[in-house]
Amino acid sequence: MTPTPAVSEALTVDLEGKTAVITGASSGIGRRIALAYAERGCNVVIADLDEKPRDSDTPAATEIGERFGVGTTFVHCDVTSTADIDAAMSAADGFGGVDIMVNNAGIFVSQPFVEVTVDDYRKLMSINVDGVFFGAQAAARRMLAHGRGGAIINLSSVAGLQGSAPFSTYCTSKGAVRLLTMALAAELGPDGIRVNALHPGIIATSMTTEDVPVAAGEQGEDFRSQVPLGRLGSPTDVAGAALFLASDLARYVNGASIVVDGGLLRI
Repeated sequence: MTPTPAVSEALTVDLEGKTAVITGASSGIGRRIALAYAERGCNVVIADLDEKPRDSDTPAATEIGERFGVGTTFVHCDVTSTADIDAAMSAADGFGGVDIMVNNAGIFVSQPFVEVTVDDYRKLMSINVDGVFFGAQAAARRMLAHGRGGAIINLSSVAGLQGSAPFSTYCTSKGAVRLLTMALAAELGPDGIRVNALHPGIIATSMTTEDVPVAAGEQGEDFRSQVPLGRLGSPTDVAGAALFLASDLARYVNGASIVVDGGLLRI
């Protein structure tokens, strides 16, 4: 029987020497997770469509290198391309191989169900579901090969736990991510690879304040009024949970759905 770790051994947040690949990490939630990991000594591969961030003047890899001095690089990555995902894994190999995979890239769509076209549906699924599936697969293959386990963190949403209108395609995609996470936790757990999902609520980013402005104006105020903590979320709120799941604090957390919504759903 494996001995239970001492409390002093378990209660540490130390990613020193580990390497993370984070998709969609140039801006928003992904960027904040990347900075949090780097601050704890983690090498970070920024895998995104565009190196230029939407919410800063400084590319994420540049800021990480200047502030924290860990290994970091930007890799162009369209998560609908398995070749691009493999390129991100190869970049991680340059830092000793991937230990942490954060499947963060995704798009948010608000559209009446009867108006959804085949192209609309397939575009969203190819990014939000296929991107997570093949991102996790590529990371798992590397983790199995190097034999030291790892952590895979998939970004779902409160929309993956509770349906709402007019978000039928988005809810479908995020529900799929939740069940994929549970299946992978069962399959990869015996090899020391933990797989967990994060379910953010309404987080104020460029995507939710500009692209589909659910966190702006009257709709943002309506959501804020429903949150027991009295505010919308920030990327830092999600990054804290992602930091926990990547660290040894979560060494016995596998297949979990961690909700980061200020109490919005209360489920």
